[in-house]
Amino acid sequence: MSLRELLVFWFLLIALVVVVAAVTLAVVGGGSEAVLPEAEPDRVADALPESRPVVRADVDALRLPVAPRGYRMAEVDDVLERLAAELAERDARIAELTAAAAQGRAQAAPVPVDLHKDAREEDR
Repeated sequence: MSLRELLVFWFLLIALVVVVAAVTLAVVGGGSEAVLPEAEPDRVADALPESRPVVRADVDALRLPVAPRGYRMAEVDDVLERLAAELAERDARIAELTAAAAQGRAQAAPVPVDLHKDAREEDR
């Protein structure tokens, strides 16, 4: 190895040690003062309701937080739109079936049955 290669090697080695030491000090912190303040955790602003079933308006109003390694917003928005549409379709179908069942019950009102009618006819 030539003298020039040896100097370059030692320069790079010292630079590497300085960089590693600087990163270590930054990660560990500066004693009583933290390098970075504590970040508050990201929370969903309008969470889905727990006291009632989810409806389309709840999904439409939902906004998910984005993190540095977050999500592809277009894909999540597509999924949320599909979920909202299916919830609206489900709710409409349930309302339709409930109305049909109520109408069927009203039309098929029970006819009073006289259980003693047969016994009276036999006595005659």
